[in-house]
Amino acid sequence: MVIGFLGTQLDSGKRRKWKPSRSLLEQSSFAVDRFELLYDHKFSRLAHGVAQEMRAASPDTEVLLQRLDLDDPWNFQEVYGKLFDFAKEYGFDEDRERYHVHLTTGTHVAQICWFLLTESRHIPARLIQTGPPREEGEIGTFDVIDLDLSQYNALQQRFDQMSREYSDQLKGGIETRNPAYNALIDRIELVASKSDAPILLLGETGTGKTDLAARIHNLKLDRRRVKGRMVHVNCATLNGPDAMATLFGQRRSHTGIAGTERNGHLREADGGTLFLDEIDMLGLDAQAVLLHAIETGSYYPVGSDTLRSSRFHIIAGAGRDLRKLSAAGLFRPDLLARLDTWRFALPPLRRRPEDLAPNLAFELARSERELGVQTGFNTDARDHYLRFATDPSTPWPGNFRDLSGSIRRLCTLAPRGRITRAMVDEEIGRLRESWHDAAADDDYRLIADILGPRAAEIDLFDQVQLARVIRTCRSSQTLSAAGRALFAASRARRSTTNDADRLKKYLARFGLDWEAVHLTDR
Repeated sequence: MVIGFLGTQLDSGKRRKWKPSRSLLEQSSFAVDRFELLYDHKFSRLAHGVAQEMRAASPDTEVLLQRLDLDDPWNFQEVYGKLFDFAKEYGFDEDRERYHVHLTTGTHVAQICWFLLTESRHIPARLIQTGPPREEGEIGTFDVIDLDLSQYNALQQRFDQMSREYSDQLKGGIETRNPAYNALIDRIELVASKSDAPILLLGETGTGKTDLAARIHNLKLDRRRVKGRMVHVNCATLNGPDAMATLFGQRRSHTGIAGTERNGHLREADGGTLFLDEIDMLGLDAQAVLLHAIETGSYYPVGSDTLRSSRFHIIAGAGRDLRKLSAAGLFRPDLLARLDTWRFALPPLRRRPEDLAPNLAFELARSERELGVQTGFNTDARDHYLRFATDPSTPWPGNFRDLSGSIRRLCTLAPRGRITRAMVDEEIGRLRESWHDAAADDDYRLIADILGPRAAEIDLFDQVQLARVIRTCRSSQTLSAAGRALFAASRARRSTTNDADRLKKYLARFGLDWEAVHLTDR
């Protein structure tokens, strides 16, 4: 069964003798049982004449005329809407009939609508493309286009390769192996390619929010979803009387001082991407203006009574839980709702042990480019460094910033471009010492993030232990796995072991449970 438009020019034979609707029925290799010919009432006489010619060319084909009036056949909304209604009411029976759409006749708008409706399966059909004969005496060309791309291996491979290239672009060319992180990147690639809604990147300091935001922007440039540049704003620096002017711009007349007029970051991001890093540090007044600008594309610069417009894609980064800040009155819930359309939590380095080796190779290559010297590890030195780096007890509080700085030091100090075991031992000692100096403050902040004011009631002795327990829970997939890591020594001396129960009772001493400590930083 074939559905097709009446070709008001081609089927009338005005341009050449070849008539596509009739020619289709003359194809010896393609028998048509029924042809539904769509026509506008203004061309009723032509439609009946063409239908008569089609019946004469193929007496076994039932040719039915279907009236479909179009006020403007070049109006996409009208054509798509009427074809959509036609498809909805038609009553397709795929068990008994095979459907095809004749793509050759009709306006370019109609052809696009046919394609969209068949691709989305609103019309369960394959497309037919016919063409005039190449030589005298021939009927004409005939091709069936199946939109099932699985039948076109070369095309499918090309699309898969393109998708891999976009994912590699978002990963900075690093061959990451962590399944959760790779799945996250695949989802971001899909969202960045199809959606212009805000993207919220959450994660600890050093997890790569800034680099990922830049790569998302570049991907959007490649997919032509943005045209301008990316403007990076660190909201932690937007404080004091100039904060609003820095973000939204300022008129000179507001101060009367020459040279104080500013465009503002929103104006500079027009047509591109605005990356608001550490948006959890933005003041409430600025949050209100920002929300209005995101929703309407307009805002008032400081000291101005004239609206200024700016359209941009927004990416926001935060290191703290915005939901907790909103509950505490420190972040506007309406802005959070607007930013939270697409939320992606970047896992810390300690949760990605599989990615230490590829990131180590990446940092070595980067140091080579920047220092101009090729540097490598001795085998025993590399193995020792990776054992330390992937050990669950290694906290990496600065995440990739700590790793990058560590490799840079090793490469800079390496004699003759070789990193030795002794150098690795010295670097590990340096890292542990620097982390130990900040550990006390970090322990308290970690506990206070969960317990709030109650953290001040916990003795320093217990703070150290509780903080270690929380970190172990966060780096473990299950309560039992965390228990095995925490009680590894004592469990060997016990006749019966229930590590999960021991950990559960320990957490209960502080009014905590597994969900509270495991999910907090996600």
